[in-house]
Amino acid sequence: MIREFDTVVLVKDIAEYNLKRGDVGAVVHCYQDGQTFEVEFVTGEGETLAVITLTGVDIRPMQPKEILHVRELSLA
Repeated sequence: MIREFDTVVLVKDIAEYNLKRGDVGAVVHCYQDGQTFEVEFVTGEGETLAVITLTGVDIRPMQPKEILHVRELSLA
């Protein structure tokens, strides 16, 4: 179950926002249906890249034994 303030992992690229599979975000709002979420994605400096509405198909909870990874943001 995904809850507000959970750390989640994107399971697919979202080119419109320059987000890639594996990017990590934070749930900032859970809708009442329990399957739709507002997720914020930020840079390492804390700059918000996007706050977008996603479903449970687009994200998954981060697992305890996973490690974060850094990638350079390509501005196209």
